[in-house]
Amino acid sequence: MTDIAASTWRRLKNRYNLVGKRCSNCNTVYFPPRMICSNCTPHVNEDFQLSGLGKITSYTVVHVPPEEHSDVSPYILAVIETKEGPKLTSQIVECNEKDLYIDMPVEMVLRKITRTNDGLISYGYKFRPLFINLEN
Repeated sequence: MTDIAASTWRRLKNRYNLVGKRCSNCNTVYFPPRMICSNCTPHVNEDFQLSGLGKITSYTVVHVPPEEHSDVSPYILAVIETKEGPKLTSQIVECNEKDLYIDMPVEMVLRKITRTNDGLISYGYKFRPLFINLEN
């Protein structure tokens, strides 16, 4: 049962690779993926690989987490605006709160999210600081 669950999660492109959808008509990028463009309904969207680059638009420090994340508290949650446009919420890793700032460039990394009692580890995307200029 555990092997089936693990392989199922690996097939979710947007969970491990930031694969969203892009409208084939207006080129709007969506993450998480949508099947229909809200600008051009009913155009069908195509898979689109996001770069994994973005910037912090807002953040907070979680001091009282849900039980499944109590081993990593306090931790930083941020709203990330991706280079392609969509915004998403993610944990910030490899950075202290005092070093964070709005518009800080970040990059996606794959990290452990949770571990079940039977040892199954769920992975997903998080972001870490990136010390380059994203304007180019």
